[in-house]
Amino acid sequence: MSLKSSNKVDTNRYQLEITVDAETFEAAVEKAYKRQNKNITIPGFRKGKAPRKFVEKYYGEQIFYEEAINSLYPQEMENAIREAGLVMIDDKVDFELVSAGKDGLDFKATITTKPEVSIEGYKGLTAWKKKVEVTDKDVEDELARVQERNSRMVTVEDREAQNGDIVEIDFDGYVDGKRFEGGKAENYNLTLGSGQFIPGFEDQIVGHKTGDEFDVNVKFPEDYQAKDLAGKDAVFKVKLHEIKKKELPEIDDDFVKDVSEFNTVDEYKADIRKRITDAREAAADDAVDNQLIDKLVGLVQAEIPQAMYENRIDEDLRDFSYRLQAQGMNIETYMKYTGLDKDSIREQFRPQAERQVKLRLALEKIAELEEIKPSEEDIENEYKKLADGYHVEVDKVKKLIPAEDLSKDIAVEKAFNLVKDKAVIAEGEPPKTEDSADEKKEAESAE
Repeated sequence: MSLKSSNKVDTNRYQLEITVDAETFEAAVEKAYKRQNKNITIPGFRKGKAPRKFVEKYYGEQIFYEEAINSLYPQEMENAIREAGLVMIDDKVDFELVSAGKDGLDFKATITTKPEVSIEGYKGLTAWKKKVEVTDKDVEDELARVQERNSRMVTVEDREAQNGDIVEIDFDGYVDGKRFEGGKAENYNLTLGSGQFIPGFEDQIVGHKTGDEFDVNVKFPEDYQAKDLAGKDAVFKVKLHEIKKKELPEIDDDFVKDVSEFNTVDEYKADIRKRITDAREAAADDAVDNQLIDKLVGLVQAEIPQAMYENRIDEDLRDFSYRLQAQGMNIETYMKYTGLDKDSIREQFRPQAERQVKLRLALEKIAELEEIKPSEEDIENEYKKLADGYHVEVDKVKKLIPAEDLSKDIAVEKAFNLVKDKAVIAEGEPPKTEDSADEKKEAESAE
């Protein structure tokens, strides 16, 4: 028995006194001696050849105690925490050495534990699901987007430039008769009507033909970023090399065959309608889930250690950092672009982290109250799902994720499914204010 005593010393803080028998401690000290002895020099002995008793006499009996304690500490702590029936969270541990020597090891460790949680009224929660509708216009708009993505640019030779065209131009800008920096370019592609250039510039290209050379007279805005040009009149000498327009493909059966697996426009439209419907149904279901999550979070009664929130923020920040790296950016570059520091970023993640922690505690408690225990088949199926998702062998997943951890995740998922099954889902939009008394009655009747 490694646990000598377990005492609650504060909210979610327990002090454990742990004892290690003399034989176990002696074995750890002996291992420490063997690991360190090769680097120890004692007068009268070759380096690494001094017997342990001489080393201890020369340097002190406790020379190997620190390493011995460090080697024993993780397993002894794990055993004691399990024996005490506690769930430790990652937070500061206050360590106190009581005694160490020939009689064994005795130490105290004060740890932070998961909070005691209570939750009521989680059955019969009300949520609203928006009615999903897909109109003919929705289908036509999506078809138009597909048409736009498959457009091509063609050269225009029989008319003047107009808004919507892409023109290839040379331009050379002058202020007070002198060229200014950044005011010259060759073979520049500009979409007329995009507002990309100074107000009035694009309008004066409209109406010109390929090969035309002409002046464009504009005035720089008063708030122009280059202060030496702000508010000044400018002349751009422009040559128009080419006019191109976007040509949309005709929507017919041949177009459908090119862009999809279908043969006719009607078949493709039916598929578009189904995909839009499925996406909106999924979004409506997600909205229901979020309403239920918000209500579960509000039902949680617990004194939650701040460390649980901070640990969750750390996890979310790591995930965020990985996503940035996948985009070729790191967190330092992100902070430079956004002007945020690490503390500011942490605060941005805090509301979601607190929601996630409370939701997990709520669902774990519901799983406990409802005695939800995943079967071996549930666990094996989840391992297979993860293996298929990551395209690796099941055995590799099992080595990475302990069955106990996976079982907890499955229990949490089942608990949320229970909440959804017992919920009252009404059609429409959530009202701005809810009658909590009515909801309480619904919960009581559902139970």
